[in-house]
Order: sequence, then structure tokens, then C-alpha cells
Amino acid sequence: MIINGPNLNLLGTREPEIYGNVSMESYLDILKSEFTSHEIKYYQSNIEGELINRLQEDDFDAVVINPGAFTHYSYAIADCLKNIQKYKIEVHISNIYKREEFRQKSVTAANTDAVLSGFGMDGYRLALLSLK
Repeated sequence: MIINGPNLNLLGTREPEIYGNVSMESYLDILKSEFTSHEIKYYQSNIEGELINRLQEDDFDAVVINPGAFTHYSYAIADCLKNIQKYKIEVHISNIYKREEFRQKSVTAANTDAVLSGFGMDGYRLALLSLK
């Protein structure tokens, strides 16, 4: 399961100098063609509670999550991740450690098994490769 948080529905048009110019839908097609032996589910929401509800559905084997801005302050998502007993990878398209100070802290990362930051959209692919 790949889960994206707020504003990531705008990938491809949102600040292309930071996030690139490929939409998540286009990138998902690439991922699905590469990982044909795996079912890749995708969910995106701009609403914190909806992300938590989706994570709690428990119909996936592992989760790759980009919490977006919730990374930096959502203790609710952090608590939710803490209670998921499946492999969890946090992904950030940009290198959060080269960005504004408030973006350099992840409150969710401590409740994941790994973090990828700064690999662009390829971070999702690297996360899926690590799950193989």
C-alpha cells in the first residue's frame, strides 16, 4: 500500500523544481508495470483522519507512506503507525534535511522501519524494491 498525505495529489504541477513534473498516477503506472507480481494499492488524502482510517483498514502487507506536511506534526498518524505491526517505510520526494527547519523533523519516522528522503519519485520504487 502506498499512502500519500496532503497536497501530494498535486504532484506533477506542485513546485516542479522540488517535486518534479510527473503525476503520481503516471508514476503508479510505471511502478505497476515493474512490480507485476505485487498488487500495489494507492490512497491519497488531504485529511489526517482519513489517512488514519485507511491505515487502520489493515488490508495490506506493508505500507509506504509519504505523510506530506503531517510528517512534521501529526502525533495522531505517528501513533497509528506505531500500532501497525507490518513493515512501514516513510518516503519523502525531496531531501527534507535540506529544506526549511520545520521540515527537517519527522514525528512519524520513529514509528517506521525505514526512511527514504531526497530520491525524488524514485523513493517509492526504492521502497518497493526493499520490500521485495
